[in-house]
Amino acid sequence: MDTIAIKSQLQKMIDEQDDINVLRAIYTLLQKTSLNSVLITKLTNRAKKAEEDIAEGRIFTKEEIIRRTNRIGR
Repeated sequence: MDTIAIKSQLQKMIDEQDDINVLRAIYTLLQKTSLNSVLITKLTNRAKKAEEDIAEGRIFTKEEIIRRTNRIGR
């Protein structure tokens, strides 16, 4: 079954479904899937930014990280 056939079949099944719990379950499943793609995009962008920072020398020394971490923990 190709993508178009699956979507068509799902649409038909959803249209025929009257059980609110089933519809909510489908909604939750699809919503979680779309959130995962948002999270993947966000994490990918952060990784690219980190790589750019490293390439440009915008990094912290070990000592700077320790100082910053100790300051936050107080």
